[in-house]
Formats: sequence, structure tokens, C-alpha cells
Amino acid sequence: MTRLELGIAWRYLRSRRGSRLLSLISMIAIAGIAVGVSALIVIIAVMNGLQRDLREKILVGSPDIRVLTFGDDMRMDDWRTALRVVRRQPGVVAAAPFVLTQAVVNAGHTYSEAVQVAGIPADGPAVTEIRQHGLSPKDFSFRTPEGTVRGAVLGKLLAQRLNAYPGERITVYSAGGAKMSAVTGSIVPHVDTFRVTGLFETGMYEYDNQYVFLPLDAAREVAGLGQAVTGIEVKTTDRWRTNEVARRLSDTLGFPYRSLDWQEQNRNLFQALKLEKLVMSVILFLILMVAAFNIVSTLTMVVADKTREIGILRAMGMRAAAIKQIFLAQGAVIGMVGTGLGLLLGLGLALALQRYEFIKIDPQVYFIDHLPVSLEFVDVTAIVLMSLSIPVLATMYPARQAARLFPVEAIRHE
Repeated sequence: MTRLELGIAWRYLRSRRGSRLLSLISMIAIAGIAVGVSALIVIIAVMNGLQRDLREKILVGSPDIRVLTFGDDMRMDDWRTALRVVRRQPGVVAAAPFVLTQAVVNAGHTYSEAVQVAGIPADGPAVTEIRQHGLSPKDFSFRTPEGTVRGAVLGKLLAQRLNAYPGERITVYSAGGAKMSAVTGSIVPHVDTFRVTGLFETGMYEYDNQYVFLPLDAAREVAGLGQAVTGIEVKTTDRWRTNEVARRLSDTLGFPYRSLDWQEQNRNLFQALKLEKLVMSVILFLILMVAAFNIVSTLTMVVADKTREIGILRAMGMRAAAIKQIFLAQGAVIGMVGTGLGLLLGLGLALALQRYEFIKIDPQVYFIDHLPVSLEFVDVTAIVLMSLSIPVLATMYPARQAARLFPVEAIRHE
């Protein structure tokens, strides 16, 4: 593309009567591209941030991989042998048994609460990050003032509702180990008492509001598992390759064992987030398509308005390809200016959201208390390339129409 073609393209973009400002219709086309690009960048950054934030918060109390058994009873009897096999596998950093069950907790008041009871070894390897979120360093030792390992660690929100704080006792009622009463013939739940030895706060509403952590042996009593456990928690070297490790563990252990990585454990949640991200991308892509149609109409009007000038240029010897390049240059300029403005606006809004967190949301609904933002280079690059290509593609039709004009007919055009 020559300097002459670029000069003519710039002249056609400007307003008439010698003004150097862009014409109104060109500014509208540029604004459409800018709005589309900025909206795409902000929304995709928010969706990425939501995915990342939820993933990190879920993995605070959930391991990279859970090794379980098939069946409805959710118990693993020969867990010690399986644990030795798991710890020898490549990619496994740490592994430990766990218990997960449901129960009802009461702190000596009228109010009781249904909770998730999780049992982990008091002195075992750190498979999850939950120990790092205790409100005091020794919360997860489970050691009571009497010197026994019979403590309970509650989520901060759960402790506030139960009014149960370190030093106080809670009563746990569970169906595990329940017995039939010989007198009344009714089922009597298993009842056990623990002293609260600590609190934890993860920032994820589900954990802080519903979980009670107990030492492994005590949790087995509550669940009625005897010497069995629910399964084995596994920490890997790379969270993004857990599916490979999980598949290898399943193949090595064989039936009746099965392995679930963190993505499969929370498949419904992450699939919903991916679907939301896709739908939002499609909706915002339509904004760019509207801007593209605006460019088509803009340049079509320019071709109709400049028909005589195009005829004169053709009569003076300018090739049809050069005429086509003039209008392609116009589309490219509109695309580059609009993309540049949209990129600056989108990055500015995303960085402001990331730094100041001025959009607050209800953690009881969304698990988080503010709108998270995560800018990813790949997504921003894809948006920029798309927004640059759409205006050029939209310019093809009016540019082809301008190149097909016959010089004599164009000069005689009224």
C-alpha cells in the first residue's frame, strides 16, 4: 500500500470543508469497536477471576485428588495398603486418609446446626491448605487443655451462629453408629462431645459456614466407620496435571478403587462457569458484529458519495486494486483506532476493579465478597486480533464495489 492510497483513505475518513476531525459516522464506527473490545476484556477478566478465585478457595479444603471406593457405603477398609501404594506413585507429594460425613451439632443452646464433619490426621502431612487458615497457629493440633486429642475446629461463621468458641464444648449427633433402642424401638443417634480448640476462616462461605474438622480417630467414631476411612486425600506436584495422576492411581490400585481429581469433584460448578463465560463472550461478540455492520454501511455510503472522485482516479490511471486498498485502509484505521481505545479502556477498568475491589457482592450467594478480576494475556490477545480482523473483513464488500466501478459511468454519476 502506497503513501498516496493511505493519504486518500485518511482524507475520506475526515469531515468535509477542510476539517481534520473524523466524520461523525467514522467516529460512531470507532466507538462501536471500542465499546465491544472494552466490554469483552472486562467481562472475560471477571469470568477468569471468578474461576480462579473459586478454584483457589475450593482447594483450600479440598485435595487435588480423592481416592475412593465404589459402592454406597463410602468406606475404605484396607486403606493402609492403598496409602502405601499411593505415596509411591510419581507426581504425588503427600497423601493421608480422611473421613467425611454429616452430623448435627449443638453447643448447649436450643439452636442446632447440620454440618459437614471432616476428619484429618492431627499430625499427618499437609495435603490441603486448611491448616494455614486457622485463626491461631495451633488450631489444628486438636489438643484440648486436658491433654487429649479430642478437639474440634469450627468455621468462623458456624462458630458465631452456634456461639461456640475455643474452650467451649459442642455435642455432635450422627446417624453413623446409631443403634436401635430396645425399649422404644426407635433409632438412637450416636452422640459424642468435643471441646472447641480452634476456628478457621478461608473466605469461602461454604467452608466457614458449615464445616467442622475433627481428628481422624474421632471422626471415624462419629461416622461409625470403625477402623475404616472414607478415602485418601492426595496432593500432587502440579494441579493442572492431576487428571494424569488420578488415572494412573486408578490403574495401579484397580477395582474397587477410583480416583477423582479436583476438576471432576467440582465438575458442575466449573462447567457452569465455562458456560457463563462462553455465553457472555457470544453476547459481547455481537456488539463487535454490530460495529462491523456499521463499518459496512459507513463505507458503502462513502463509496456512493465518492463515486465521481473514484471515477476520476480510475481515469487518471489508478488501478482497481489500488481503489480497493484505499477502502481496506479505511477499515483498518477504524479497526486499529477502535481496538486501541477499547484496549486502553478495558485494561483500565479491569485493573481498577482488581485493585480497588469497589464492586461488592453477597458471599452467601457467590462464595466471595467482591468481584474478582484476572487478566490473561491469551484472552486479551485473542480479543485484539478478533477486533482487528472484523473491521477489515467488513470492509471487503464496499471495497470490492468501489473497485468494480467503471470510470466513465462513475464520472457521469449524479
